Amino acid sequence: MLIAGFPAGAWGTNCYLVAPAAGEECVIIDPGHQAAQGVEEALKKHRLKPVAVVLTHGHIDHVASVVPVCGAHDVPAWIHPEDRFMMSDPEKALGRSLGMPLMGELTVGEPDDVKELTDGVKLELAGLELSVAHAPGHTRGSVTFGLPEAADIPPILFSGDLLFAGSIGRTDFPGGSMDDMLESLARVVLPLDDSTVVLPGHNEHTTIGRERATNPYLRQVAADGPGAHAEAPRRGM
Repeated sequence: MLIAGFPAGAWGTNCYLVAPAAGEECVIIDPGHQAAQGVEEALKKHRLKPVAVVLTHGHIDHVASVVPVCGAHDVPAWIHPEDRFMMSDPEKALGRSLGMPLMGELTVGEPDDVKELTDGVKLELAGLELSVAHAPGHTRGSVTFGLPEAADIPPILFSGDLLFAGSIGRTDFPGGSMDDMLESLARVVLPLDDSTVVLPGHNEHTTIGRERATNPYLRQVAADGPGAHAEAPRRGM
């Protein structure tokens, strides 16, 4: 398996190109601010052909390059329906105080072909099987993408802004909720095998086993027990 990743733009958002091997079809995960050039360089370097863009959530730092990337390769973008509006209205998604000085240089809007993600679906794209889990908390429509173990490659979780090495995503944006975040960690993350690799990991990858032992948020939900956050109320926009 080939996973080519790089940090893009002012926010250093992790963008990934994932393929069974070099020279094959690939999916692009989270082409954010100023990611288009890095995507093209990675495609050329590894001789990849993109078939889709998939988005862990709709914040502008994760979707700013969706329109040019999808347009250049005539591919669809997949996003959860609760975050779809963010591609066209990033100010509503983030609030006016964060990152808005950059709005003048961003291309906002939807690509021509947008497909909506559903919790529990398995996307079969580019010879890969991506398991989609709805994981609200950072945004209402946040999702994770899981890849199963293959040969000598451990299972992989592309966590978006749900889980990092030793931390979790912010919950103070419009639509964010710490209660939802904790419930998502309990439902989506805790059941995973310890060997599962988590991407991104704030400049390093991590594993579920390491996070289970050291991440205070995971330790909290584990101590709270099954179902403790299942009925968490949701905050309004």
